[in-house]
Amino acid sequence: MDLLKTLVDKGLRRELPTRQEALAVLATSDDDLLDVVAAAGKVRRQWFGKRVKLNYLVNLKSGLCPEDCSYCSQRLGSETGILKYTWLKPDEAVAAAGAGVAGGAKRVCLVASGRGPTDRDVDRVSQTIEAIKSKHEGVEVCACLGLLSDGQADRLRAAGADAYNHNLNTSEATYGDICTTHDFSDRVSTVQQAQAAGLSACSGLIAGMGESDEDLVDVVFALRELDPDSVPVNFLIPFEGTPLGGEWTLTPQRCLRILAMVRFVCPDVEVRLAAGREIHLRTLQPLALHLVNSIFLGDYLTSEGQAGKADLEMIADAGFEVEGTGTTTLPEHRTPADSCGSHSGGCGPCGGEANGGAAAARTDLVAVRRRGAGTDLPPNA
Repeated sequence: MDLLKTLVDKGLRRELPTRQEALAVLATSDDDLLDVVAAAGKVRRQWFGKRVKLNYLVNLKSGLCPEDCSYCSQRLGSETGILKYTWLKPDEAVAAAGAGVAGGAKRVCLVASGRGPTDRDVDRVSQTIEAIKSKHEGVEVCACLGLLSDGQADRLRAAGADAYNHNLNTSEATYGDICTTHDFSDRVSTVQQAQAAGLSACSGLIAGMGESDEDLVDVVFALRELDPDSVPVNFLIPFEGTPLGGEWTLTPQRCLRILAMVRFVCPDVEVRLAAGREIHLRTLQPLALHLVNSIFLGDYLTSEGQAGKADLEMIADAGFEVEGTGTTTLPEHRTPADSCGSHSGGCGPCGGEANGGAAAARTDLVAVRRRGAGTDLPPNA
């Protein structure tokens, strides 16, 4: 297929595809799916070999959010029966992070619900970052605390944070359809503040919220322009009790096409397979490893993921290897000379019609998290 040859050539040169080419990837048929995966896989292997970076989420504060993001189980007015708790103490966060590190995670992602942190919150998270770094030498720490105010990114960086995550989520044109309490430009500004402070920027999207192919291409091109080091791709988890609880439009094939499009547009960045992979990719998850070079290990913020042991087995069985802490994630041309050599990732909290027959939505796969941080039960890692 001429399209795929063109996209591979551009990806190997880090050249931006045209919007029409990106749209064409999303429009390919299920019959061509393996060809699409193989083509995008060539680009993935060029820049990242067969390495898979593992990341582990620690939900520092769950629920109680004043924002109205339609996709989120922690939103204002959510009727989803999630765990709700205020800030974990530093020692509790360290214990939670330790489970992920023991499972092979190279990066710990510290997430807190809310519009954005107060200065006191930044102090609290800074203490937690310092405690984790002291306990787990060499681990990377990413913070995801919402919209940042002036100077807060610098303070997080001074405390030892390696990265900051804030997702764009969807296109600028449709952002108002999923959230009214802040806008697209607020999110862009926060990512730029993180970059200005020397933090590795992480920003991605959520697919499956009723968006069009054009919206998906718009948000990925906006990400390419913003140039984060990592792009997490979340697939909507349709929690009952949220406005998008009935949005079951993704198929495994659709998810793979989206991941391939992201890889072609962002060939040399860390593309992370994030929330919703178990629900929407299901048994095709191993194919996604040919497109992404990073995943979350174990559970997510408010939902449960597959067992950490199963994640590791999947990576090995698919012929990939877990990236070690001594390995630089990003290609050399993307790694700052003064970095620790591993600034690259981030976190992401949390789908479109297919070109063939789709299996019934697996609503039974949505499991609210009842273990790990904020509970007395051991975490999944």
